[in-house]
Amino acid sequence: MGWTRNGTGTERVCGRVVVGVSGSPASLAALRVAAEEARRSRRVLVAVTAWEPPEGEALHLRHPDREWARHWWGEARTRLDRAFDDVFGGAAPGVRTERRVIRARPVRALSELAAHPDDLLVLGTRPGRHRPTRIHRRVRSRTDCPILTVPAPTVPRRLRRALRDMTAEDFALAGE
Repeated sequence: MGWTRNGTGTERVCGRVVVGVSGSPASLAALRVAAEEARRSRRVLVAVTAWEPPEGEALHLRHPDREWARHWWGEARTRLDRAFDDVFGGAAPGVRTERRVIRARPVRALSELAAHPDDLLVLGTRPGRHRPTRIHRRVRSRTDCPILTVPAPTVPRRLRRALRDMTAEDFALAGE
């Protein structure tokens, strides 16, 4: 990675820290680690949520609807903003941040944003996952920058079972 000396005599890494954010526990863990890496290396944090129309691009191109596309863009933006609220309670402290909502498949969006060899791409993965996912393999084949994978926090088996059996009414009662 390239290093530059700024006016204060301290060094920082060139490039950006790019992180994919979907709202999953793994992506929230990746966002937290990416912000810390950006803060430590004094790089810009670029958080990206990729989206496509739920019916797919091919069908949308046959029957384009700007309002429908705007709706799904807004949903993706809300998901990205909610991730920042969940992880940091708003903005990432002490980090210059760019939030991007890109209409593309995640592989394309992430590999185009992390195109420079001095960038760092941070991706979340499920806990206990020892092999890279399809998205990880595809991104790795399309970019030259280092990739840091961050596992989601593990949830104890008993708690997973209890959460699986809960209903919406169980959560509504918690607020009373």
